[in-house]
Order: sequence, then C-alpha cells, then structure tokens
Amino acid sequence: MTDESLSSIVTYSTVSTIAGPLLFVKNIKGVSYGEIVNVTSPIGERRTGQVLEISEDIAVVQVFEGTQSLDTQKTSVRFLGETIKIAVSQDMLGRIFSGSGKIIDAGPQIFAEERLDITGAPINPYAREYPREFIQTGISSIDGLNTLIRGQKLPIFSGSGLPHNNIAAQIARQAKVLGKEEEFAVIFAAMGITTEEARFFRSDFEKTGALERVILFLNLADSPAAERLITPRIALSTAEYLAFEYDYHCLVILTDMTNYAEALREISAAREEVPGRRGYPGYLYTDLATIYERAGRIKGKLGTITQLPILSMPSDDITHPIPDLSGYITEGQLIIDRGLHRRGIYPPIDPMPSLSRLMREGIGQNRTHVTHKSVSDQMFAGYSMGRNLRDLVAVVGEESLTNVDKKYLEFADRFENEFLQQDYYESRGVFETLELAWDLLSDLPEDELKRIPPKMLKMYHPLYRGDRKLFIDDPEP
Repeated sequence: MTDESLSSIVTYSTVSTIAGPLLFVKNIKGVSYGEIVNVTSPIGERRTGQVLEISEDIAVVQVFEGTQSLDTQKTSVRFLGETIKIAVSQDMLGRIFSGSGKIIDAGPQIFAEERLDITGAPINPYAREYPREFIQTGISSIDGLNTLIRGQKLPIFSGSGLPHNNIAAQIARQAKVLGKEEEFAVIFAAMGITTEEARFFRSDFEKTGALERVILFLNLADSPAAERLITPRIALSTAEYLAFEYDYHCLVILTDMTNYAEALREISAAREEVPGRRGYPGYLYTDLATIYERAGRIKGKLGTITQLPILSMPSDDITHPIPDLSGYITEGQLIIDRGLHRRGIYPPIDPMPSLSRLMREGIGQNRTHVTHKSVSDQMFAGYSMGRNLRDLVAVVGEESLTNVDKKYLEFADRFENEFLQQDYYESRGVFETLELAWDLLSDLPEDELKRIPPKMLKMYHPLYRGDRKLFIDDPEP
C-alpha cells in the first residue's frame, strides 16, 4: 500500500468501549469484516488489530498486542482497507518467528516472494487428491499401527503433564517421506506455550540440526489471546505456499489447540456472545474446521500438506468439546495414555483407542511392506488379548492360565517394553518396526496368528524367512 493511499484513509478517535482485547469504535463508515487496523495509544505506541464484527455504525476490533494503557479518550484507530497477510518465502526455512509472524531469531530480514492472506481458502473437494503416501515418523506405535499419510489430518490427544511436546519435537525432527528424494518441510506452530517450552523447542531443533528444514512459530503464554488465533493460520498459509508453489511435502504440527480454543472462548466472552458447550462459542466446530480442512493434496500438484494437531484434553476428558469436535473433523486420533506414562513407557501412545482412518490407503506393497496391514491387525489382536488376561489374572491369579494365555501375557509385556518403548532420540525406520513386530509375533504359537494369511506366514514368518530382510517391493504371497 502506498503512502498516498494511507494518507487518504480516515483515522477515528471514537473508541466507545474497551473490553479485554477488544475495542468498540463507533461512527465508522466503509469498514469491512477482517480488515486490518492500526491502533495508536495515548503515548504514541502503534499496535495492530483486526475487525471482528460490524454493525450499523460500530466496528469491533481485536488488538493483537492487547489493550493495556489504551483509553477511550486519546486512542485513535486507522482502518487500512486490507486483510492480514503474511510475507512468505523459501528463505523462511530454518527461521524462528513470533506467533504473529515477526522474526525473533538473530537472522537477517527475509525478502518476501509473495504476501498471502492468512485466512486462506478451503480446498475444493473436486480438486482434492485422495491421500495415499506414507510419512515415516520414526515412532513404531505410529508407523506400525496408526500410520500417518500425506495429506491427512491426524490429531494427538494428550493430557496435562504428558509428554506431547517431546513427541511433537521428535516427530518434527524425524519425519520424512520414503522413496525418491523429495523436498520435505516441517512447519511447527506452538500456541500459548511457556518461555521454558519455547526454549526447549528452539534448543532441540538447533542442537539436532533439524531446524534447517523447520519453520518455527512461537506464541507464548504471556502473549495476547488475539495473537493465538492467527498463529495456526499464518503457519498454514506458509505451508500452502511451500507445498503448492515449490512442491514441498509439508508436515504442519499445531500445539496446543486447547490453548487456541481457550483464546477463542476468551474473545467470544468479551464480545458477549451466547456461549455454547462449557462456555465455548457455538461456532467452535466451524472455526476448528477452517484450520483442519486446510490439509490435503490437490490434483496436478506434487506438494502436500499433512497436519498433526496436538491438544491437551482438560481432565483427560475425551468428550470435552475440543477433542470431541476435533475427532469429527479429522481422520482419526492418537491417544497419549497416562497409565503407560506412569509405567515409564515413552512415547506413551496407546494403540488400542488410537486410529488412523487412512492407514489402509497408504501401506502395503511399494508403499511400506506387503505384510504391514496383516501384521498390524495381529499386533492389535495379541495386545488386546494380553491386556484382557492381565485383568483376569488380577481376579483369579496366573496359576489358572493355560500355556497359550501365558504367552499372550508375555507378548503384552514385550509389546509395551520393546515395541512401544523408544528412546527420545531413536528413529526407527518402518522396516525396522515391522521386523520388530514379526519378532514379537514369532513368540506366539503359529496357529494363533489368525489375522495373517497362511501363505504370508509361510513366506515372511521369521521361522521360514530366516535372516532375509523385508523390502518395499517384496511380492504378494
């Protein structure tokens, strides 16, 4: 925007009310929804805001830097006639930004290749390509049992005090696509985190060298709630640019979506809107959908956007509105279990209630391995049987179990301590994960492996395969 156009824009000094992060400006004309504003405080400090609502002659403006020290007498508001845009460039890779997109590392300014509206646009359903390719996270409980697919949105449901930040950082560090060499980038957006958590993410990515392919957006807990609402949209606009202009495969990690929803509730209360479930606005589902539905693939485009939103369930309640609505919009969920965490298992992802609805489409011959689906089904069945027998042992004692039952108990223990358990810096390839799965299953009697076709058992069971390794193009039996 030129200086001439700015000079023709009207500045209003008609702030009537200040409520939380909101300003109510009266006697306005020609103002549009979503328009950016410059707010000047009584001492000359300039802040940025956005129009949230317009009535006949009043505009409701949310101020991203907060309304502290503003008053109704000496505060002026200038409407700029455009929506919020983010300056994007390939040079953003390896850089650290605030939740509003400002550079906060020690690096140089970035030359903008383009400026994009952060609200983006949903992908036309007709233009969508069905997600089919596998993304390797290096974590066995995900890659082996609840596989992440390019273009999928797969949230992680966690709880207070559980290591979801560690899991998020590990996935960001280890994630990659298999097969031919393709550009891969991680856009990591953290919302409402503490200074200590921000320091952890920065140091972890810098120390391991993962920062080179990561774009990090950090919105701190002491930042205004209004900024929290634009952070995921800035991250997704950046991902869309890299994916659809430069053919990157982008993994967008959003943590913590609960903090985002709390900010939405805070601003909704300041606007005196009628609350919905547990005080959240009635449009929470729609608002979350505008974020989650920006994942996917587009026909004719090589790049993809995959989402891993992370949310901490208040009181570990999966029926809470945030996880409940997220589950309706997304394609599955990964559940971090407090019981596994207490037993010292990391990452404590419980595969039983977890689900990846697109897993079947992204595994198999020439994607992962021809035995992947059958082995996964058998691992679920064996672990479920072992967990049920643990409950039975607590009642009747282990002496009453058959030898096969005891095998299942041993399988459940090995499953947790060897398959689920990984070091924070351990990245397992998908074939290493499947080899480990076959090793665990080989401890069970062969006639108990009913989820694996007999021909597949004869070809790939370690008893018959010996030391021969698994390969991506191994044939169907």
